[in-house]
This record gives sequence, structure tokens and C-alpha cells, in this order.
Amino acid sequence: MHDYLLSVVLGIVEGLTEFLPVSSTAHLRISEVLLHISLASGYWKMYTVVIQLGAILSLPVYFGPRIAAFLSTFPRGERGDRTAITHPLGLTLIAFVVTAGPAFLLTKVIGKNLEDLRVMGWSLVIGGVIMWLTDAMNARAERLGPGAAAGRVHTWRMDDMSLPQAIWIGACQILSAVFPGTSRSMSTIAAGQVAGMSRASALEFSFFLSMPTMAAATVYDLLKSVLSKAGDNPLGGAGIDAHGWGVLLVGALVAFVVAYLSVAWFMAWVRKHGFVPFAIYRLAAGAIVLLYIVRLAG
Repeated sequence: MHDYLLSVVLGIVEGLTEFLPVSSTAHLRISEVLLHISLASGYWKMYTVVIQLGAILSLPVYFGPRIAAFLSTFPRGERGDRTAITHPLGLTLIAFVVTAGPAFLLTKVIGKNLEDLRVMGWSLVIGGVIMWLTDAMNARAERLGPGAAAGRVHTWRMDDMSLPQAIWIGACQILSAVFPGTSRSMSTIAAGQVAGMSRASALEFSFFLSMPTMAAATVYDLLKSVLSKAGDNPLGGAGIDAHGWGVLLVGALVAFVVAYLSVAWFMAWVRKHGFVPFAIYRLAAGAIVLLYIVRLAG
């Protein structure tokens, strides 16, 4: 397949799956295997990082008005009852810090698991079960809505989150780093629902938390590649010619556009339909990956 067409395909895969709770990492790795791309190639590992950055940039564009509103009310909040710590922006930063420390210490484990299709397959399956159960657990409360006293959902807006909820979600996000296929968005959304958040509020916080988390991880990987000698790091420190940069640019632009459209669609879908269809998809995708591994072994 021509490199530019290949880049378009992978950019679409990244944009579609980065913010949906189905694991972009697993889908990119599986796509690379199916398209006969070497998982050991320094260039294609660099490519994966760059197109992820393209997807990340769609979030501040989409949530620009919401970010501006939060900045205008910092630190007291819209009702004047918040502090720098309990303001939504402060809670986002705290959840990020909770994730970042352990994830940095587990860098070697994370790098090893990124190449393991078995880990990805089981993570897809287990994550699908967890997502299904957590969504079903809150389904009645979601139907009744915030005006009803029944149900276990008590946080209907991201603006009303608590410090313990943010810490809990940040801790659960670590699982997505250690076990590729878990999905960062799945782990944070499910964690929020377990902590009594509505689908919409858990999803919005997941998007906000992904901005510093993914930006930091991407910049770290890029710097590690640029500053290290060839062969000294998992990205290979590969030199890139004009053609290679063109392929990267196409992938990043495609990932940006598709990710923006995916976020807009996902926000509208979840309010009406929930996460069960994504849980079913995860179970099916995980089963296919595991069957593929069994077939290879046989």
C-alpha cells in the first residue's frame, strides 16, 4: 500500500478510536500487524506518536468555549464555592498528577506490554465487561435524571465533582497505561460512573483529563526520540526525510479532523444511548484478537 494512503488509513483509525472507549493503542497495533508494518520500526513508532498528537489537538479546539468559561471562573467557580484545588481545572490537574507519577515509574513495563497482543486482547475483553457492568449499574438513575431522588448518580455536571472523585479517576487511569487495550477513556469513564458521576459528566472529565495526560506522554516520547541516539530508545531515533515528514503530516491532519468529528458525535450519543454498544464492541474485538493469537500459535 502506498505510504500516503497507509497514513490516511492509520490516521482514520487513530482519530476514530483515540477518544472512544475502545483503545486506540490496540487498534493501531492491530492495524499495523494487518497492514504488515514492522512494530519494531523506529519510524512507524514515531508516526504513532505524531498522529496521536494530531488527535489531541482536536480537544482544545472542540472544548475551547468550555475551557474559556472555566478559566474565567477560576478559582472560585461559577457559584463562588470552589478553591484552586476543587475548581474543575484544579481537579483535572490533580488527577493528572496522580496518574503521571506511577506511570513514569512503570515506563519499562508499559513499553513491554505495548508489543503484546495477548495483553491487548484480554484488556479489551475485561474492559468491555467492566464498562457494561458500570453503565448498567447507573442505567436507572440516568433514565430518571437529576430531578429524581432515586439512583446512585449524584454528580451530574463536571463542575460539581469532588476531590476524592478526581483522585480515584486519576488512579484508575494508570491501568490504561500499564495494560494497552484497557483504553484511557474506558478506565476514566468507568471510574467516574463507579464514583457516582453521570455518563455526561464522567465523559467530559475524561476528555479534559486526556488533554494534559496525552500531551505529556506524547511530548515525553518525542523528546526521548529526538534527544537519544539511534537504537537507544523504543522510538529508534530514526532520521526522517521529506517524504517521511509528508507521511507524518498527512496522518496527523487526518487524525485531527476525524478525532474532532468523533468527539462531537460521542458527546451527543452518550447522553441518549450510554456505553453498552462500545462494551459489546470491545468484547468482540478482544475475542477476535485472542483467536488470532491462538491461530498463530497453532
